[in-house]
Amino acid sequence: MPFSFSLRPLLLASLLGSALAAPAAADEAGPYLAARLAAGLNDYRAAAGYYAQLLHANPQNRELQESALIANVVLGNFDTSVQIAETMGAPEGGSQIAAMTLVAKAGRDEDYAALLALMDAGADPGPLLGGLVRAWALAGQGQMSEATKLFDDMAKQPGLGAFAAYHKALALAMVGDFEGADAIFSGKSGDQVSPTRRGVIAHVQILSQLERNADAITLLDSTFGSELDPELSEMRAALAAGETADFSMINSARDGVAEVYFTLGSALAGDAPDAFTLVHLRLAAMLRPDHADSILLTASLFEQIGRHDLAIDTYTLIPPDSLVFHAAELGRAEAMVQEERTDAAIEVLEQLTRSRPELAGVWTALGDTLRREERYKEAAVAYDKAIDLLGEPQPGNWFVWYARAIAHERSDEWDKAEAGFREALKLSPDQPAVLNYLGYSYVERKENLDEALSMIERAVAARPDAGYIVDSLGWVLYRLGRYAEAVVQMERAVELEAVDPLVNDHLGDVYWAVGRKREAEFQWKRAISFGPGDDLDMDRVRRKLEVGLDKVLEEEGAEPLKPAQ
Repeated sequence: MPFSFSLRPLLLASLLGSALAAPAAADEAGPYLAARLAAGLNDYRAAAGYYAQLLHANPQNRELQESALIANVVLGNFDTSVQIAETMGAPEGGSQIAAMTLVAKAGRDEDYAALLALMDAGADPGPLLGGLVRAWALAGQGQMSEATKLFDDMAKQPGLGAFAAYHKALALAMVGDFEGADAIFSGKSGDQVSPTRRGVIAHVQILSQLERNADAITLLDSTFGSELDPELSEMRAALAAGETADFSMINSARDGVAEVYFTLGSALAGDAPDAFTLVHLRLAAMLRPDHADSILLTASLFEQIGRHDLAIDTYTLIPPDSLVFHAAELGRAEAMVQEERTDAAIEVLEQLTRSRPELAGVWTALGDTLRREERYKEAAVAYDKAIDLLGEPQPGNWFVWYARAIAHERSDEWDKAEAGFREALKLSPDQPAVLNYLGYSYVERKENLDEALSMIERAVAARPDAGYIVDSLGWVLYRLGRYAEAVVQMERAVELEAVDPLVNDHLGDVYWAVGRKREAEFQWKRAISFGPGDDLDMDRVRRKLEVGLDKVLEEEGAEPLKPAQ
């Protein structure tokens, strides 16, 4: 479940503060421009290297220090980050990133007096983060009354109520006040807490501590449904067996400080510069290296910005004994695919099928990767394993049947493929991808053309801007001899998929069928220029340019063009 605290513009501004200000020009123009370019491309490794070079020549340049600090925090180079931040200091009006780093270091060292002294001296990590961290530092010093009062004061500020209530509930649970924590999470206290995954898990643990396992199970089921991941499944099984769940979400004020950084990093994702979000998440992991959610979200953000190399390294921070290890390995494998290290990705997935053979999702991921590599028979075997583990198929499982059917179709096992597509449609009758694939397959096989037309029309109605589906509609109309109608759809398909060689080739055939031969030749030439295409015989296209479509059909022993009556 994604983090769902709401970020209003004013709140976002209060979080960002003066962070990420553009550094001033450096004396060494070349390295400076290279550093800025690398940072702009999210190549934090290169940026950190260039900024280190620049700082060697300009050790007191504040702008360079700030940029170097950001790059190193994002990379997880914590010792270097702390060293830079300590060199910068965190005076009033100074660097927000440096303040965030030094506050995180004090929290990691559990030196709450130093943390409070740092902020009292003017270090400003941002008003929301600073306020929540200060409350946790007070709790770490045993001053729970002062901590809860500060949480309550923050909750009165516009836009901060959900954050303050969430952390107050965690702090109360940490010291054993499970009734007070439950009152906040349940809403009985009048507080509003967003139902994040971590918040729900914390509430489940609190309910169990209150000997309310039945309520905890109901909360799990109502929030996450019946298809639970291994972590939630194990938790539910223990609750059902009558075991009391430990409150492990927050074990110390240090964990609470880490949760502040993670909470805000999660809330910032998508609304703030990626680097600023990553700084929060990385500092959360510095404070609490076992914060799996922070690690997974960091890796996911690296993937989103195209830094798959950093994502791969980040996923490896999840240890094999973690309940989310499989999720990290699945993410690592996908990042490897994006890095064109597919063989390594398959190796990771195959190893995962040996360590977690009971997880259908692992077999599905292996099947998907093998299918992308056109190893269709092996992919079908992996999907078989996944389907066996799924048991009674549910509507949400349609994709596995669909993917296996594609693997069968590509392996020339049409009977199995057709049955699989039909099963996928039973599970999800209006899935445009399935309707289009099965309908187009019928068109290519020249079977069930009326049914194929109906299927593809439904797919187009669901996805009118999907060029490949509109192409299928034009093609089935062409097969049915409804050439004039086919032209309209094919022209629309080419508008949507302008450089697709197969779609351009299809438009050429349709133009030929209605006598627009010069335009047909133009489209075939475009198809060649955009090719080669995975499903397009380029030699056949060239032959059509030489002798025309009618002659090619005659040479193939196919039926001649004939408009529908």
